[in-house]
Amino acid sequence: MLIPALDLIDGRVVRLFQGDFAQKTEYPLDPVQQAQAYKAAGAEWLYLVDLDGAKDPAKRQQALLKEITQQSGLRCQAGGGIRTQQDLDDLFAAGIERVVIGSTAVNQPDRVRHWFTEYGTDAIVLALDVNIANDGKAMVATHGWQQSSELTLDDVLNRFLDVGCRHVLCTDIAKDGTLSGTNVALYQRYKALYPQIQWQASGGVSNLQDLIDLKRVNCDSAILGKSLLTGQFELQEAIACWQNA
Repeated sequence: MLIPALDLIDGRVVRLFQGDFAQKTEYPLDPVQQAQAYKAAGAEWLYLVDLDGAKDPAKRQQALLKEITQQSGLRCQAGGGIRTQQDLDDLFAAGIERVVIGSTAVNQPDRVRHWFTEYGTDAIVLALDVNIANDGKAMVATHGWQQSSELTLDDVLNRFLDVGCRHVLCTDIAKDGTLSGTNVALYQRYKALYPQIQWQASGGVSNLQDLIDLKRVNCDSAILGKSLLTGQFELQEAIACWQNA
């Protein structure tokens, strides 16, 4: 499945380069209308990244998230600074079907394990963003990629398998926002190691061949952000390509 993404700051559609707020590009798009356009092109799901909420949960764009879910007709997953159970409840109340949890899963695993049991395996997506070390290990970063942990992707993921973790959104940080191609080998390796996980590949998709390559290594989904906003291809042709790969 292809999942378009909208990153949001103060109600506007933006993209960050490798998670850096100082390297922000703003697009003259209405987020609700853009979500509706993705729906018209054949999307089923939308990924909403609340960058205001990521910086300060008190500034979460709750009203906008609710409007997008109500007006677009898309099933939505959303993340950005999810730290408390109230954060999850607020997003579910806004119509979000899956909450995307990153740093809290690394730093407070017991809390997140409880959320899996509380809300169910389909209600939570783990966002595990990685830097590839010189030895090839995928090292997890946290706090909007500003901090590196000493944990590998395997270390973090293995904490949640017994509570039913099913969805993982994995970003190769070095690829994000670069349009330089995706890390196919990363997703090939982890889909083979953890076939029970539905893997969402994120970072670097620049052309239709990238999608074909991901599909051929059995990656379950790909997140499309900058590639759509900059017109590398149209969502409708990307969906057709993915289905036929």
